Amino acid sequence: MRHLVLAALVTLGLTTQSHAYEIEEQQIFGAGAKEISILSTTDLAAISQVMQAFADARPDLRIRYDQAASIEVFRAIHDEAVPYDLVMSSAMDLQMKLANDGFAASIMPKLGNLPAWARWRDQLFGVALEPVVTLASRRGLGDLPVPHTRRDLIAMMREHPDALNGRIATYDPQQSGVGYFLISQDSRESEGFWRLAEVMGRLNTRLFCCSVEMIDELRAGRITIAYNVVASYASRFTPGDPDLVQLALEDYTFAIVRSALVPSNANDPQGATDLLSFLLSDVAQRQIASDAGVALMPGLGPEPSAHLRPIRLDTGLLVYGDQLRRAGLLAEWNAAMVQP
Repeated sequence: MRHLVLAALVTLGLTTQSHAYEIEEQQIFGAGAKEISILSTTDLAAISQVMQAFADARPDLRIRYDQAASIEVFRAIHDEAVPYDLVMSSAMDLQMKLANDGFAASIMPKLGNLPAWARWRDQLFGVALEPVVTLASRRGLGDLPVPHTRRDLIAMMREHPDALNGRIATYDPQQSGVGYFLISQDSRESEGFWRLAEVMGRLNTRLFCCSVEMIDELRAGRITIAYNVVASYASRFTPGDPDLVQLALEDYTFAIVRSALVPSNANDPQGATDLLSFLLSDVAQRQIASDAGVALMPGLGPEPSAHLRPIRLDTGLLVYGDQLRRAGLLAEWNAAMVQP
């Protein structure tokens, strides 16, 4: 579990003892009398500058920011009805299910130039575009060719099993909502994805809950390739770490819309709406785009590459939550990962 960050708050055990969901980190921004509570999958290191900027602009408020895995975020709102004011997650299908099932309030934040495909009605709003990339260690690759497509990646793994056995990493779709969502998108986009999964399984691919843990293992030299890493986490280390190479595969590069909603039982829906308006402002979007490596709103950061494929926020995402479909997809994944 990642390191616990505390600032002017009660102990984590006291904040969660009456709930089954698990908080990974928690931090307070500002010192105002009125509190806005946020539950989010975004790492504190990636969002703290923006949160502090809002707290500085609103000295009457303080922000309690709770970080959790995407499945834990969904469980807290859907199953336990915990009254957070704002919920942010990169698991697009789970966010859409919350909104579609009546757990999101209708609000009217200031939208700026938010694209129509990055919002759903007046309940779910994109706040960042997150490319999903493959990372590799130059030291680990050695003389192996740098793959430019998934076909190249499959060929490299088949031709060099000794060099890569136990040194591939990706999300665990049974632990990570984002991980499940990404294999559902990969399998829909390319029939070759299951060939990739089978090769990864034969090489004893290691499975992780989150991008940060994969990056830590990569930088420590314990893995060579991390498949499906959220680019904003990688950007903290590249290009500063000369060993890391980011592969935006040219057949396609997905971009997740990290989205936000105000729960229908929020204690302070107006305060949450004000915060969301700030997150969609030019100043906040420039900072978020700088971290993500691509702008959600045109003109406020790096332009998307020709290979980038943003995933729309719409009800088509709900198909991935069907229990029979989920069970079938995970069964196929497990068969690929665990081979005789």
